[in-house]
Amino acid sequence: MSPPRIIARRPVPDSVDAVIAALDTQQYVCDRPLATVVFLALKLQRPLFLEGEPGVGKTELAKALAAMLDAPLVRVQCYEGLDIAQTAYEWNVARQMIEIRLAEAAHEVDHDRLARDLYARSMLIERPLLQALTQAYSPVLLIDELDRADEPFDAFLLEVLAENQITIPELGAVRATAAPLTLITSNRTREVHDALKRRCLYHWVDYPSVERELQIVALKAPGASERLSRQVVEFVQRMRTLDLYKAPGVAETIDWTNALLALDAMSLDPDNVQQTLGVLLKYQDDITRLRGGEATRLLDELRAKALV
Repeated sequence: MSPPRIIARRPVPDSVDAVIAALDTQQYVCDRPLATVVFLALKLQRPLFLEGEPGVGKTELAKALAAMLDAPLVRVQCYEGLDIAQTAYEWNVARQMIEIRLAEAAHEVDHDRLARDLYARSMLIERPLLQALTQAYSPVLLIDELDRADEPFDAFLLEVLAENQITIPELGAVRATAAPLTLITSNRTREVHDALKRRCLYHWVDYPSVERELQIVALKAPGASERLSRQVVEFVQRMRTLDLYKAPGVAETIDWTNALLALDAMSLDPDNVQQTLGVLLKYQDDITRLRGGEATRLLDELRAKALV
């Protein structure tokens, strides 16, 4: 078998400032506390656990890091009922059955040899976690929205996070060829087990400041004027102070800006705000509240600041 083809990788940033600059080239605006924990995760080769509200850029960070490092992105999207067969490995039962039938047809069944062949490495179907450990070069492993998976899945991940390996009873431990940079995200719909968090560096990804969100909008909605961008960001920032079922995240800020651009809006006004609330808010009770007068109040506050 020929040796793996050598692929040049971009160097790992050697400082926090270099992380900020490198992520900026991927259009990811990163504040210093987040850049610091990313730098430490790279430097110390530790998994990184990110919690925060939906839409604040946790998943996008993993994508930006993969692009920044020129590394494969291996993703596990979590959901209720997720198990090892869907995330780590399973045996190729169909192929195993064929091997059994072929052995029986030959009338020369060596049971010990057949058992070894049935559970050889070539019979494994690799799922994302095992794929991440068997890459020739360090990938970025994203375990996205872990809080959506059942609690027993937390325990299964402990070996992966601590040892960069998965133990397969029939084969033994499969260790990482090149340790992945692992990012775990959670929207905190449930508490993730402490034992898992202890194996990771931790960071809470908060909503950005006004100025940082303006930077993000400028990158993701470049067609918007400075005036419209500031109106949108200031309006959304005020919305987040309301007692909403689901406050809009940065993703919704970007979507709303692009929606207003598609409608040729030059600035915010009561009509275009009311007509586009479904871009920002995803629950009818929240939309009803904004249509009941809160949107007008927020616009009045912007007028008082001479933003409208």
